[in-house]
Amino acid sequence: MRIALDAHGGDFGLKPNIEGALQAVKKLPHEIILVGRDPEIREELRRQGAENPERIRIVHAQQLVEMAAEPVEECRSKPDSSLMVGASLVHEGKADAFISAGNSGAIMVASLLKMKRIPGVIRPALAAPLPTIKGTTLLIDAGANMDCKPWHLAQFAVMGSIYMRLLFKIENPSVGLLSIGEEESKGNSLVQETLPLIKNIGVNFIGPVEGRDIPESLADVVVADGFTGNVALKLYEGTAKAVFKMLREQIQRKFTYKIGAMLMRRIFTDLKKKMSVDEYGGAPLLGVNGVVMVCHGKVTPNAIYSAIRVCGELAASGMVTQIRKQMEQMKDQISAAKEQEQ
Repeated sequence: MRIALDAHGGDFGLKPNIEGALQAVKKLPHEIILVGRDPEIREELRRQGAENPERIRIVHAQQLVEMAAEPVEECRSKPDSSLMVGASLVHEGKADAFISAGNSGAIMVASLLKMKRIPGVIRPALAAPLPTIKGTTLLIDAGANMDCKPWHLAQFAVMGSIYMRLLFKIENPSVGLLSIGEEESKGNSLVQETLPLIKNIGVNFIGPVEGRDIPESLADVVVADGFTGNVALKLYEGTAKAVFKMLREQIQRKFTYKIGAMLMRRIFTDLKKKMSVDEYGGAPLLGVNGVVMVCHGKVTPNAIYSAIRVCGELAASGMVTQIRKQMEQMKDQISAAKEQEQ
């Protein structure tokens, strides 16, 4: 596969992106297209001892989208930015996927402007894989859409199910709707209006789930509006960091604790790896007409490597085609739901 990478994306610029790309070409069969300022990219490659690496090429893009800038204005005013050029490569069939750790809102805008939505998809959504006791749960939407309607959530459920089936090989992924209780009588108006629709769209719906059910892996896919989903995601990430910090502080209290920690070092290392977002690379933007991966701003080389690996698998799986087919099948139900609200 040909994977386009925004070489400048993220808080730390070129270094982790290029280091991750170099890891990828050593371990994976893909071609990596570094998108950004050619002279700066070549200088960073030289700095990392890889002046002419195999299966890495550069596509020049002079402009950069700022991390804190307004997404729509930045993308429209900077057509030669690494984000816009990278998204164009996928649209033009010159790349099979696009990865960026840059401004997440701008990544979505660039993808929509260049690739457009998959026919039938009303709103694309960010799908965040979360480590759980039993493996992985997908949280969708994780922050792309703050205000949602029931048909948006229904489409998120379908796209999330397809992702889990193709990438994690779960034949019939279970789907839960994030709420404040397992009873269907609980929840806000969005939850109440979504329940009858999501029950009849062909997914393996198990009912409402609570926030505490996510780490327990009660459902393979947890559906939420982007506001609630992003709060859940950030709480999840923050709790993991806090637990490890408290554990380190307790270990330092007594010498015997330190001895015990040394004996359990392998367990702690494995647990930290399991809880790390680096294992997943980032969150795919599902619903655009191409494979797009949004990475965390504080991206690491390992995360970039994982994102390249996952994007290669998604591109090869035909995910976009499968989402398109499912959207076609459910369009009458979505139209009926819209008419009923009106």
